[in-house]
Amino acid sequence: MDKNEGGGILSLKIKDLPDEELFTCGHTACAGCGGATAVRIAMKVFGKNTAVYAPACCLLVFGGTYPWIAWKVPYLHVAFENTGACISGMKHGLKSIGKDDVLVVGFAGDGGTADIGLQSLSGAVERGEDVIYIMYDNEAYMNTGIQRSGSTPFGAWTTTTPVGKVKAGKEQFKKDIPSIIMAHDPAYLATCSISYPMDYLRKLEKAKNKKGFRFLQVSAPCPTGWKFPTEKTIEIGKMMVESGMWTLLEYEDGVVNITKTPKMTPVKDYLMAQGRFKHMKEEEIARLQAWVNRKWELDSAKAAATQKGKEQKQEA
Repeated sequence: MDKNEGGGILSLKIKDLPDEELFTCGHTACAGCGGATAVRIAMKVFGKNTAVYAPACCLLVFGGTYPWIAWKVPYLHVAFENTGACISGMKHGLKSIGKDDVLVVGFAGDGGTADIGLQSLSGAVERGEDVIYIMYDNEAYMNTGIQRSGSTPFGAWTTTTPVGKVKAGKEQFKKDIPSIIMAHDPAYLATCSISYPMDYLRKLEKAKNKKGFRFLQVSAPCPTGWKFPTEKTIEIGKMMVESGMWTLLEYEDGVVNITKTPKMTPVKDYLMAQGRFKHMKEEEIARLQAWVNRKWELDSAKAAATQKGKEQKQEA
């Protein structure tokens, strides 16, 4: 048995993962692409009996541009805003022809999830559709030229949050998608990072073996949009978690569990490792640090409160 970074147990060992790639090499992702890594790892767990949907996003372009395709499982793409609806329809369609055992998975970016696809996602969670939705979060609309999304952090440069005399990057803080989805009470929710693969694998395995709506938000650093060297993807992901900018947690049966306690290293170290934040002034960094500290306090309080509620319920 292997322990993950958060102390949980994997029923599978890394060496037991299949050698076969269901998302193959030879795709056209940028060097160091966190999204491609997130998908490749996920498909190792999900296996061949899986049907995949992807909306307009980087993954659609580098993994499924006609006449080439990197997928070795049934694959569908439709429109930008429709991931929740399409995976719902795929599952019901497969069930109608006696293939209810097929795992239906949607992979969508943060723009197609946090913004334009939020309505479709909300409906699918509320209905309790028996599907898995994975949001690979590279914190901007990268495929169309690095425009800001609701998931882009405060202060970040994008082509629609330029740096100049009047403005200096995005003026709003990152949208809290996990809390929005938790409000729908899904069967399972988890936040993950490709930089902590054991934690990610455990959560993928748990999502695969559950029924109902399962949602995973995966941090997928983007060298192109975040402006860091391509060989630094995993290092940047670790800095993101250890600074508290990204909390690794899961939600199950109404209880929030934090799967890794960060070291809370200065957020400035994480920011200055990326070109998209290089312009930030000390007062702006301090403002983001305060937000990170507050976010960690809220996440910790939520975990403690839900755990206490579970214990009280058991005692009653």
